[in-house]
Amino acid sequence: MEQSNNNGYLNPAYVGSLNATTISIPGAYKTNAETTAKEASNGHKPSETTTPQKQTEEETEANVGEGIKRDGWNNDIEFLMSCIALSVGLGNVWRFPFIALENGGGAFLIPYLIVLILVGKPVYYLEMLLGQFSSRGSVKVYDFAPIMRGIGYGQVLATGIVTTYYATLMAITLRYFVESFYPTLPWSYCRSEWGSSCLDSAPQTLPMSEANGNASEVRTTSAEFYFTNIILREKTSIDDGIGYPSWTLAVSLAAAWLIIAGIMFRGVKSSGKASYFLALFPYVVMVILLIRALTLPGAVDGVLYFLKPQWHKLLEPQVWYAAVTQVFFSLAICFGNIVMYASYNRFGQNIYRDANIVTTLDTFTSMLSGVIIFGILGNLAYENNTTDISKVVNGGPGLAFISYPDAIAKFKVLPQLFSVLFFLMLFVLGIGSNVGMVSCLTTVLKDEFVRIKQWRIVVFIAIIGYLLGLLYITPGGQFVLNLLDFFGATFVALVLAIFELLAIGWVYGVKRVCRDVEFMLGIKTSKYYRICWGFITPLLMITILVYMLARYEPLKYKDYTYLPGVYVFGWCLSAFGVGQVLFWAISAVRSQPAELSLCQRIRKAFEPLPSWGPADPHTLKRYQLHMEQANVSAMFQRSGIWHKIYDNIFG
Repeated sequence: MEQSNNNGYLNPAYVGSLNATTISIPGAYKTNAETTAKEASNGHKPSETTTPQKQTEEETEANVGEGIKRDGWNNDIEFLMSCIALSVGLGNVWRFPFIALENGGGAFLIPYLIVLILVGKPVYYLEMLLGQFSSRGSVKVYDFAPIMRGIGYGQVLATGIVTTYYATLMAITLRYFVESFYPTLPWSYCRSEWGSSCLDSAPQTLPMSEANGNASEVRTTSAEFYFTNIILREKTSIDDGIGYPSWTLAVSLAAAWLIIAGIMFRGVKSSGKASYFLALFPYVVMVILLIRALTLPGAVDGVLYFLKPQWHKLLEPQVWYAAVTQVFFSLAICFGNIVMYASYNRFGQNIYRDANIVTTLDTFTSMLSGVIIFGILGNLAYENNTTDISKVVNGGPGLAFISYPDAIAKFKVLPQLFSVLFFLMLFVLGIGSNVGMVSCLTTVLKDEFVRIKQWRIVVFIAIIGYLLGLLYITPGGQFVLNLLDFFGATFVALVLAIFELLAIGWVYGVKRVCRDVEFMLGIKTSKYYRICWGFITPLLMITILVYMLARYEPLKYKDYTYLPGVYVFGWCLSAFGVGQVLFWAISAVRSQPAELSLCQRIRKAFEPLPSWGPADPHTLKRYQLHMEQANVSAMFQRSGIWHKIYDNIFG
């Protein structure tokens, strides 16, 4: 049987697709635009090459021209490393260990792993599939159902908000990194203006009873005073305004954005090369810190405290809510970042393998971080002559800049060295995640304005990101960050994630996704993924949203309650993000042919665009033929509602 008579049923990566290869070496990615330029330089004119279907191919190329011009990774490994750098970030290092501690210790790992299997892995794989199959960014990927394109725009808004405040965390980390070179760590000792309530974070030379003074007096570490009073210059209220930015943090923020822009200057061509360092270097530091942490006195007790299960916690809904949110934000799913990275892949790359590697490594990194952190805290408890580790640690958003510096300051041997390593690791982890988010924004703009140079878009985003970031480094900046994080990112992303899963699973259809997988990768999709995409994952996300709304209380920062107008602004911001779905749905319906009735226009807006499919025009033709034959077969199937539901999942 000749391969040319495959009728689109074989994996096009193995039947001569022009933009797909089965090798994984630099230079394997060649766009049609590059090939055309090469032919022209050799004296050949592509327009003179004629085929029987020349006119049809030209029309197809006109429809997918933007996809042809897209850059690509230099090799498969760059994509994998970039995904690791994106997903393995600050949430793994400082958020996971203490989320686990607050929700049952070792028992939290059970719901966490269950949620990872039912939500994390299926959604990560699904987003990779759509991005690679269509070679479209996080907005244009909704060409499979134009009426749902607002999901992509809403996710861009959420990603943009996270990007701006994430960079300020990098600025703070950078300042701590620089100050780690001081002969004496500046957060290790108290200043006179902090009064008697301050307790040195440095090792105590006096017996603990004398160092702590009155046992009934609650004392605050110098690390916390330093972060609050010197780094943040934090106010107790923002009723009278948020104040002016810190000039030292403004310089650090500029340095952070310069690094991000430098990495992104040539798009994935440059960020792909940087991904090796961004993905691998943190593990080098983690191994060093792990060895040091486990050799400290009392470290074993800290690790056991971290892993010791509290089984009664499994019956509390809050534990499962925490597991879902940790998986959701740790893997960076449903923000558009994964779709964007996968859109630069070659058609036919083994993303089934990549998705499993990244999700497994993300979990491993969270566990590794927990062992390191609680090994250090176990030593801290040992030095303080206490067995209750919960008394020596503070949670919350300032964790990385209070508890960890406090613990490092208590090292009796070379605290500066471990402080340098720790904050360098945090900075690299944060930059890796931030590069991914900025890449998502640049891809959306580049897809819309194809004639604008990549570096111009990067510089524009860096300038806007820097100016907005100045809000967060004012005395009231943490109040603003707390507000925008919930109303502009967390809530919006959670609602849009539900819309995304329903759009893919039930508008486009699980059945069609599985057909696309078989066409692209040549593999069948297991029932595990089908059931998760169709039922389990959307239902779980809806349950989490209902639970969050049911237990909602007015947002606070520490003990401060925002003014009523601030809450109105917050909900308006959420409505604006989620409302993108309705706004772009109306636009999609209005863009349909005027001769159709309203119902027909709405129905047509749910259908994929004619150009939907692989970017390569020849592969697209095979795909369209494949879908035509599949649609003919579907005409002879039963039309009952229950049969349609069953067929969508298992067909």
